[in-house]
Amino acid sequence: MIKIRRDKEIFDIDGEWFRARWHYSFDQYVDPEYMQFGTLRVFNDDRLIPGAIWPMHPHRDIEGLTYVVEGTFRHQDDVGGAPGPLPAGSVQRMTLGSGAWHSEQNASADEPMRFIQMWIMPDERGLAPGVEQKVFTKQDRTDRLLPVISGSGGDAVSVHQDAHVFVSRLTPGTTVEHPLGAGRGVYLYVIDGRVQVNGEEMEAGDAAQIADEERIEITAGAESELIMVDVSLS
Repeated sequence: MIKIRRDKEIFDIDGEWFRARWHYSFDQYVDPEYMQFGTLRVFNDDRLIPGAIWPMHPHRDIEGLTYVVEGTFRHQDDVGGAPGPLPAGSVQRMTLGSGAWHSEQNASADEPMRFIQMWIMPDERGLAPGVEQKVFTKQDRTDRLLPVISGSGGDAVSVHQDAHVFVSRLTPGTTVEHPLGAGRGVYLYVIDGRVQVNGEEMEAGDAAQIADEERIEITAGAESELIMVDVSLS
């Protein structure tokens, strides 16, 4: 089952110093059909103007995941996390378990910044707050599905859940595959380009919820950038 949501169907908000596409219910956007997908609660595509700072704000009992798409990302919190800055291709996980304050910031006074923020519901409540981040390059993700955040360890940034985030830059004609286990689903977002996913055409800004498939086959029709989140649906 592949449920595609086209770019124009995704909630769009313009706050002057920021612009965002909210894929699941968030803040003033409430859609009963899109409350969450398994343990994925939030998926936001955010853009900040040069020098913009999202004011410090609190959260608890979520795993806040960030993927830097363009520009330079800076972070601030009240638990001693490293501020960065992080270049495009980098990822960060902030565990907000027992409660913490944080802020997302554009580290550049001259260039805009774009980042994708996801919330994963953790496998237990009240975890000690903390931050882990890592820089990955364009070469690292070219023509493969690169695991950048994972509950399985390895070279990826860790997350307190059986969840996995992959990113990819595909050159035209390249095909990659991802096996999908029983009881699991994938949220796939085309950041840029054009791809075919199990025979379905998707373009920049389109997203898909995928479940009940043995595998996912992605073929690039143009140079494309993707992000994919694999989560438990039970």
